[in-house]
Amino acid sequence: MTVDTLPVLAVAPARVMRGAGILAQSQAAIAALGQRPLLIGGNHTLAVAAPFLAPALADLAVKQASYRSDCSESALTALKATAQSHQADLIIGVGGGKALDAAKLLAYQLRLPVVTIPASAATCAAWTALSNVYSDQGAFLYDVALERCPDLLILDYDLVLTAPQRTLIAGVGDALAKWYEASVSSGASDKALIIAAVQQARILRDILFQKTAAALQNPGGPDWREVVDASVLLAGVIGGLGGAQCRTVAAHAVHNGLTQLQASHGALHGEKVAYGILVQLRLEEMGPKTSLAATARQQLLQFYDPVGLPKSLDDLGLGKISLAELRQAAQFACREGSDIHHLPFTVAPDCLMAAMVSTLAPEMRSAVRPISHSEILEATPELTP
Repeated sequence: MTVDTLPVLAVAPARVMRGAGILAQSQAAIAALGQRPLLIGGNHTLAVAAPFLAPALADLAVKQASYRSDCSESALTALKATAQSHQADLIIGVGGGKALDAAKLLAYQLRLPVVTIPASAATCAAWTALSNVYSDQGAFLYDVALERCPDLLILDYDLVLTAPQRTLIAGVGDALAKWYEASVSSGASDKALIIAAVQQARILRDILFQKTAAALQNPGGPDWREVVDASVLLAGVIGGLGGAQCRTVAAHAVHNGLTQLQASHGALHGEKVAYGILVQLRLEEMGPKTSLAATARQQLLQFYDPVGLPKSLDDLGLGKISLAELRQAAQFACREGSDIHHLPFTVAPDCLMAAMVSTLAPEMRSAVRPISHSEILEATPELTP
């Protein structure tokens, strides 16, 4: 008898606690996981979060440590030494995606439980069984699939409300990519969980389209909470259910390529991903669903405008990068093993460069790109409407 081997799915955190002021009620849940936690975050975030964390960590032997500026190999080595000297029996991450990724990966390496506490709604890192590793200079290197999602996720709306609104906008951009990437990478799957994940991604997109504008006008209000839940929690559900078949595609590959440029480090993860969605749709316009991709891109451009998501390299602060830098980003995005190869057609660096400088409508491009870049479009006429 032949038994099908199914991939192991890390669907969700073992427990999720959410609500305004919920950290003050989480002491027992945290203490059940460990008595000597190592608390990881950035120095600024740890200071801001201290009043929220105080009741949650009362009576525990807590050691604080900064992940510095990136979830890098050297940062992880230093954190590991700190955890071992403290005899930590629990890892707690508080902050944005890089802090939470560092906490999750360290816990995985030390075989310890982990608690994730997002301090913003910029990514779904608090939910996922995945950590991205960067160089000390902030360039994306690789990701690590973890065995399970966090043991406990605590989403305190009051803490998230302390973050700049820009982080929520970036989270919306990152979450939107779930639909545009999962709908491509899943192919024509007839598997129940894959279908469910892709449909959840569509629902996520629709929630963000409908509620983001109102959420930004009333921080802390009902729509704001829905958008926070969508960006932090629902976005994580999709990756958990879909697994490897609902992978990142070109939008995240473009992000990874842009991180190789020092000039891009002022832009947030979700901002680069949001721009990457437009690039992916430009690439898809080459394929059999040209009209669908073009329509989707125009729909996104109309959504991005009032929300404040970046529509071009210029919006990311990269309007003056050289062709050599643009090629460096494109070559990294197209390297062997890159997520961009989940597209149903081959993408070469020159073609990607053309898409990267043509995310806006044709009549808007001359105003936002140095004329020297026009040679890229001329070299790839299939991407010039």
